[in-house]
Amino acid sequence: MNDAIRQRFAESAREPRPDLALLCLLIGAEADPGLDEAGMDAAQIELDRLAGLLPYGLKSPAEWADAAAELLGRRCGFGGSPADYQRLESSLLHEVLRRRRGLPILLSVVWMEVVRRAGGPVHGVALPGHFVVGFGDPAGGFVLADPFNGGRRLGDEDVRLLVAGATGTPLSPSMLTPADPLDIVLRVLNNIRAWASARPEHLAAQLWSVELALLLPHHPARLRYEHAQLLVRKGDFANGAAEMDAYADVLADAEPDAAAAVRRQARAARALLN
Repeated sequence: MNDAIRQRFAESAREPRPDLALLCLLIGAEADPGLDEAGMDAAQIELDRLAGLLPYGLKSPAEWADAAAELLGRRCGFGGSPADYQRLESSLLHEVLRRRRGLPILLSVVWMEVVRRAGGPVHGVALPGHFVVGFGDPAGGFVLADPFNGGRRLGDEDVRLLVAGATGTPLSPSMLTPADPLDIVLRVLNNIRAWASARPEHLAAQLWSVELALLLPHHPARLRYEHAQLLVRKGDFANGAAEMDAYADVLADAEPDAAAAVRRQARAARALLN
């Protein structure tokens, strides 16, 4: 655990305008002890450098989308494949900048940060099961592109098929609203947690991803319970039991039976101390 990184992460998350790139790099620093301040600065400089390669005079959303796809997708080779879902590096911004491979959400962060620094109108769109980027006015007149597929432009039918494939339900306008930076960060951490939970040897990554998520101003209350369970799995029975009791307090009024069950688990965890 790096207390300095976590303190900076918590403070950055509470800024009036959170710095998405910095928060993603701090996640990387938690995952990779070799990523120091100089390494984070180098990643930010690389985003600045890429932004400087975009052409001047871009006006329409389509022009911005096409220019980003030409630079990042075709010239620089940023993109993804199914194999990238198997690697933790695909969720770490500094590694995505180095390897030019990553998950849809991290590639979208690269697209957003590069275009934003060049003065372009860009936002993230958290479609169910697949993160993409919007260029233009979120209230209307925007186009969507898929950084995972090299920045390919998405038409209405493409988006409907993506949503239907992920949820089996029709596309709704709410799915196209701009993603809040902290929601993006939480989704990145959720991806890391899911990756680690499928690999028991990576309990530490599952634990730190939950602990960073708990530092965000808004997070699902159930994360406290998951954190408690992970502490118990790690062998930290006292703190795990205390977290379970705290979560039971949250549940007590609305779900008394569930709260009682969690308290029983807390007692069982404390019994392991003897």
